[in-house]
Amino acid sequence: MLSCEDVRVRFRGIVALDGVSFEVAKGSIVAIIGPNGAGKTTLFNCISRLYPIDGGDILFDGQSLRALASHRVAGLGIARTFQNVALFDSLTVTENIKLGAHADLGCGFAAHALRLPVAARAERKLAADVADLVALLDLTTVAHRRVAELPFGTRKRIELGRALAGKPRLLLLDEPASGLNHTEVEELTSLIGSIAERLALTVLLVEHHMNVVMRVSHRVVVLDFGRKIGDGTPEEVRSDPQVIRAYLGGQA
Repeated sequence: MLSCEDVRVRFRGIVALDGVSFEVAKGSIVAIIGPNGAGKTTLFNCISRLYPIDGGDILFDGQSLRALASHRVAGLGIARTFQNVALFDSLTVTENIKLGAHADLGCGFAAHALRLPVAARAERKLAADVADLVALLDLTTVAHRRVAELPFGTRKRIELGRALAGKPRLLLLDEPASGLNHTEVEELTSLIGSIAERLALTVLLVEHHMNVVMRVSHRVVVLDFGRKIGDGTPEEVRSDPQVIRAYLGGQA
């Protein structure tokens, strides 16, 4: 589904990504790991078209994303969450999640402005779909509360719901476990696997919590200083000497 081919990114004199290549098969969960500054979020921003790439290419279902405008990405079926949660605090949980479906309403602005029957049908379907997501993410009891009133762990699930509202085929999760306590991390680990299976999603995640990575991922890609130094199953990567050196140092 996703193919990164010799992706290179440079910020003036700093090489952020140096010839990174890997593939993500349809229906799989692939994790990208590496020390701080390895280029993980930069790679996500390239896939989302927030950053341009200086060399190589990124293909989604065989289509190059390199020349695509960033606002077109959601329409292809790619959605993402961010490391820093950015929700609309004055809106309710349901309203925040609804915003994620803007690329999948099925009818244009004019139909909604004129209150045509097709727009009414689209709104009813959207309301039903959002209600299903609210239930799936265990947010029913807070569905009509303002986001500003809710704890961080709940806000993380709301952001995930907003990403899922657009019915993506590829979901990018940028450090979903960041800032969560032990219980919330355990719940998230189960949730990622269940939503991927239930919604037939392909998932690419950046994560520092190795327990999450090792339990949910089919494959793991390891970056260090912008280069790929590992690519394989969680078991293969965990025992790779080059990966161990990158995380723990040569003496380890």
